[in-house]
Amino acid sequence: MSNKLFRTLGVATVLSLAFSLTACGGNNAGNGGSTSEDSNTTAGNTDKKIQIKIYAQHFDEDTSKPFDYAVEELKKEMPEVEIVLDEAVQDGYQKLKTYAATGNMPDIYETDWPTLQTFAKSKNVELLDEYQATKDFKANLNTGNESRLIAPDGHVYAFPYTGIEFQMLFYNKDIFKEVGIEMPIKTIDQLAGAAKKLSTAGYTPLSIFAKEKWITTSFYSGLVTREETKGFGPLETKGTTTLPSPYVTAAEQMKKLEEAGLFDVNATNTNYDQASSLFYQGKAGMFVNGQWEIYSSAEKLGDKVDWMYWPAKDEATYENNKMYINGAGGPGGFAVSPSSKNVETAVKVASFIAQKYSEYKYTQLGSPIVATKVDKEMTGEVPAMMKRIAEEVLPNVKGYANAVSSVQIKNALDDNTQNMLIEGFSAKQFTDNMNRVLNKENK
Repeated sequence: MSNKLFRTLGVATVLSLAFSLTACGGNNAGNGGSTSEDSNTTAGNTDKKIQIKIYAQHFDEDTSKPFDYAVEELKKEMPEVEIVLDEAVQDGYQKLKTYAATGNMPDIYETDWPTLQTFAKSKNVELLDEYQATKDFKANLNTGNESRLIAPDGHVYAFPYTGIEFQMLFYNKDIFKEVGIEMPIKTIDQLAGAAKKLSTAGYTPLSIFAKEKWITTSFYSGLVTREETKGFGPLETKGTTTLPSPYVTAAEQMKKLEEAGLFDVNATNTNYDQASSLFYQGKAGMFVNGQWEIYSSAEKLGDKVDWMYWPAKDEATYENNKMYINGAGGPGGFAVSPSSKNVETAVKVASFIAQKYSEYKYTQLGSPIVATKVDKEMTGEVPAMMKRIAEEVLPNVKGYANAVSSVQIKNALDDNTQNMLIEGFSAKQFTDNMNRVLNKENK
């Protein structure tokens, strides 16, 4: 993964560096690849709209508004195309995988690297390497975001719209003040102590939508980055057949936090809407999600909310490693199904939507974390928490965590980090389970 280091000063300088609806069903009678012309534009059909079905997130300000903006811009650029939105479910891409298994894939879909790897094997993702739209997209990519577009195997499977995103801990400043929690929290012990204070006062210490396994993996990754700054990447090293000590330490820390009551007992059955509502209604002291949560949390809580760095085993480690970021530049974004009846058009649309999505996030939401260059001015108000990222984090980043490519290792992390939130599941069980997978994968 590319580790882009921002070295400029001031928010203005840093920000300047970053640069309707009907269903089309399953397009299954596809051509399995690119063609010279799409089916809806063949002779006798030139007056018909080309329907492109897109499976995409569309549930909050950070997802719906950029998407809607991109669709409106597409109408100007490609008026012959009609976009059909299939709203993505926050289920770890299970619905999308069901589409693939039943031969009901949309023309374009939004997904992550582990899912893309699976779809590459099952021939459910179009290889984008040779398309002109891909070459143009590469030319417009922001420096440092190469790993967001080009997969570890050298291929392009999807068009990203964000840069390297990362996970963080949000907290309610008013609740912390009320229960007497001093900031900043720098160590695991301090976070465990905060959890006990919040619980005693009747608050859920940390709200987490652990029904989705990726968020528990992200939480664990935050602890890992304080012990192993490269994140999960080293777990794929040939010969690594047992879990290295930094990962064992992080597992022990996660279990210590669980035993201190940091996580709700129903966390593994809690979805995003439930978890975020707890935080926004002032019933939880903390919330964990990506930096994209800044917009919703600022809207709901105003200046009551802020974010903190991930804690470490001691203050010295915290200070040394807090600028190693819990986020990896894995490939992902808008991919195209080879079963689409309009593959070439879908590729152009996917590239266009991704770039306009970036444009909206930069100009209207004030986010510098976008994949492609934007030649328009930032007009939206930048939330205070995003200003902190622009002024405090991006100029001082030491490195980003490396993504793990192995589906087997990633699945094991997902399953076992989720189990860590369950009473009675031990750090030793976590380690033993991971050892079995590593021994099989890395011999």
